[in-house]
Amino acid sequence: MKTAAAKALLVSSFMIVSLAVGTASASANVALKQLSTDPFTNSTSQHRTEVEPDTYAFGSTIVSAFQVGRFFDGGASDIGFATSNDGGATWQNGLLPALTRFFGGGPFDRASDPSVTFDARHGVWLISSLVLRGNAAAGVVVSRSTNGGHTWGAPVVVTNGSSDKNWIVCDNNAASPFYGRCYSQWDQPSNGDLMRMSTSTNGGLSWGPALASADGAHGLGGQPVVQPNGTVIVPFASATFGSIRSFRSVDGGSTWRVSVQVSGVARHSVAGGLRSPPLPSAEIDSTGKVYVVWMDCRFRVNCSSNDLVMSTTTQAGYPTWSPVTRIPIDATTSTVDHFIPGLAVDRGSAGATARLGLAYYFYPTAACSFSTCQLDVGYVYSHNGGSTWSLPTQLAGPTALSWIASTSQGRMVGDYISSSFTNGGVRPVFAVASAPSGGLFNESMFTTSLALP
Repeated sequence: MKTAAAKALLVSSFMIVSLAVGTASASANVALKQLSTDPFTNSTSQHRTEVEPDTYAFGSTIVSAFQVGRFFDGGASDIGFATSNDGGATWQNGLLPALTRFFGGGPFDRASDPSVTFDARHGVWLISSLVLRGNAAAGVVVSRSTNGGHTWGAPVVVTNGSSDKNWIVCDNNAASPFYGRCYSQWDQPSNGDLMRMSTSTNGGLSWGPALASADGAHGLGGQPVVQPNGTVIVPFASATFGSIRSFRSVDGGSTWRVSVQVSGVARHSVAGGLRSPPLPSAEIDSTGKVYVVWMDCRFRVNCSSNDLVMSTTTQAGYPTWSPVTRIPIDATTSTVDHFIPGLAVDRGSAGATARLGLAYYFYPTAACSFSTCQLDVGYVYSHNGGSTWSLPTQLAGPTALSWIASTSQGRMVGDYISSSFTNGGVRPVFAVASAPSGGLFNESMFTTSLALP
């Protein structure tokens, strides 16, 4: 293990972003801001492509991380970041250094699956990345920033070997007995997607042993959240995508209890070969109520398209989950298909007045083909914990599937996207593309400011 001094921050090059809309289509009332663009030129991955963003906000700072330069058979040339310290008004961007050989002399060939969090006790921003040697996953690492997300240090190893779909969260509840602990989650494909957890107590400088739930739960796409009392709840998709499940720790990650079912999943395959697994998007409010959203076709005749649906922990408390409710973006008789949700919950709100924002991708017509599908980005919000929802707003699109990165599992904007509350509004970050030019894609990260009236 390197000393803290040896992990001194490496300054990654970044630039102030003030790009005008022009590489993405948006509805007339939505102004998009481009956060980044792929600067790489290596011939082994696809350029210009940026996919799969996560975000995290704390106070007026919001940090996003995403794949840059996507490879067809897994991973990207590096992980990019975009940081705003004024609630999203202005941004800086750059690349994580010393991660891959393409930037800063890193030891790995590729990186993937970025996830962002903040450790308030230690004042550290953390980006978790899956790293690859060749096209084989080689472990999970964490990059650290101690200056508000502007520069990042060399990665710290969380685990080595077979791994996928990592996520990270920290306990920022000052009254929690585990305040300042951070939790890293991933699954092991070599072991049937066995879910694993590791804990850090020192701002991500070192990580504890990989632990499984008491029942050895198998799945992927876990998104741990931390309740005010320090309990960690990890919603995830089962390995077959047939259900959403969860497990928890009540002792600061020393042990993890048996998993329980949140709900079964009814899945309509998204047309056009778009990569879109039914992974959950999970968030939490100020009282510790957990909200989980995923794509599901149970409310449609013959499962003809996907709605976005939600389940929450109940007043009785975990492990009880509420019945699944449909988020009424469109009528059940519509042709619209909804998928890849990115849920935001205002952590200063709760219960009947909890504020929720939800960005997502959609096709206006579910029964389309690779050449006819029109990929759009939508948004809805709720002022009352999801009891009712606004009418939808189109944020971007239409995008042709031929404009976005190609992978061995289909065309890709991301297996997930993300939204976060900051400065009283919602900041979703998502990939949008325009027509390729000069032999290169034009797929980049975009955001917009969405106030809740």
